[in-house]
Amino acid sequence: MNGKNIKRREFIHTAAAGTAGISFASTNLLASTSLAASEKPALLGGPKLRDKSFPSWPVVEENDEQAWMEVLKAKRWCRLGATYAEAFEEEFAKRAGAKECLLTANGTSALLTALNGLGIGPGDEVLVPPYTFVATINVVLLQFAMPVFVDIDPESFLMDPKKIEAAITEKTRCIIPVHLSGSVADMDSILKIAEKHNLPVIEDSCQAHMAEWHGKKAGTLGKAGCFSFQASKNLCSGEGGAVLTNDSDLMDRCYQFHSNGMQRKDRKLGPGYHANGANLRMTEFQAALLLSQVTRFEEQSKTREANANYLTKRLNEIDGIEPAKVYEGCTRHAYHLYMLRYKKDAFAGLPRGTFLKALREEGIPCSGGYGGVNGTSPLNLEPFIENTLNSRCCKAIYGEKRLKDYFDKNRCPETDQLCREAIWFFQSMFLGEQEDMDNIADAILKIKAHASELAKV
Repeated sequence: MNGKNIKRREFIHTAAAGTAGISFASTNLLASTSLAASEKPALLGGPKLRDKSFPSWPVVEENDEQAWMEVLKAKRWCRLGATYAEAFEEEFAKRAGAKECLLTANGTSALLTALNGLGIGPGDEVLVPPYTFVATINVVLLQFAMPVFVDIDPESFLMDPKKIEAAITEKTRCIIPVHLSGSVADMDSILKIAEKHNLPVIEDSCQAHMAEWHGKKAGTLGKAGCFSFQASKNLCSGEGGAVLTNDSDLMDRCYQFHSNGMQRKDRKLGPGYHANGANLRMTEFQAALLLSQVTRFEEQSKTREANANYLTKRLNEIDGIEPAKVYEGCTRHAYHLYMLRYKKDAFAGLPRGTFLKALREEGIPCSGGYGGVNGTSPLNLEPFIENTLNSRCCKAIYGEKRLKDYFDKNRCPETDQLCREAIWFFQSMFLGEQEDMDNIADAILKIKAHASELAKV
């Protein structure tokens, strides 16, 4: 992949990484590279490149404490008959440009609620990417539906639209693209295919708060969009989730499912329960935290993207480091994660596990992403899928032949390769200064200059 083709946005807002800083850093890149190459890596006993910590997460400010105490003292902690959840639903829908928002207990329950609202159930097939968090798959299995894996685009790490139609059968009922890391999937292509086959699209936007596709917010392009506010997310309340939609009838069904079959208070469907459901409601404490944190969300988002764009500029100059492609239609990247490929051949064959260890020794937090450090067990090959589909209930639904055909076809070679090469950096690392980005790039250069020695460790 040619990293120089990656789409970048320039912001008028000058965050920690401004254009003047970028210009200054560019003129000093040669000196920085020379310094990195001359020092022995910390893993080999040399000086640690970075001693200070990256910004911690979550950020807690006075308004968070005030909001929490207001809920505590009001003694109205459940959302039923209370106000904070409704207030945040209105705020989040407004910011996203969506008609309806429903808060849920977490991102998993948001996805589960959306699937139930669409009537996805036993015997149905749902198209999903294999490179995602396990919840995307678990919710499909919880409906006794079958997750059908569509392999990734090797450059973007997201669901490859060119592979979707081959996966569609007469049993396909839904497509769930995942906007992994905050980078929006190729929604033009996905929506075109979905319309052709009359399939609803649920956007898994759990990592993509306020990301954009051609200026429209992620989560508002398909039939529904689902979000997570778990503790690591860019907008967080410990746990929490949301469903966005422009379809009021769908939202009626989602609300009923998430609240034990109860109808929305402004609906007049008659007395009693009108659908089955579960209790997946968000508490007032969570909603109050979201309302207080959303006040600084936009500034944080701009800082992340400015720093990430600068880091991409640095990393594009390092052979063997390939940042994930951002589609041209993605006009705003949320950068919940910063993902790249590590090509060990450009690092004297240094194994990825040793590369990750060397980075951490330099003071740079990092991860090998989904699939584990050694690239084992991509999600589509995890034992829980086979165990679930081979259960008594699923065998009764699908039959042995259909299950055998499923397992025979359940291969995603591009994901297998990515699980051996991926490197992740985390969103809070991008809330600091441009110097922090230079530390990341310089640590990689330092390791690269001594890769042959490190390969012997």
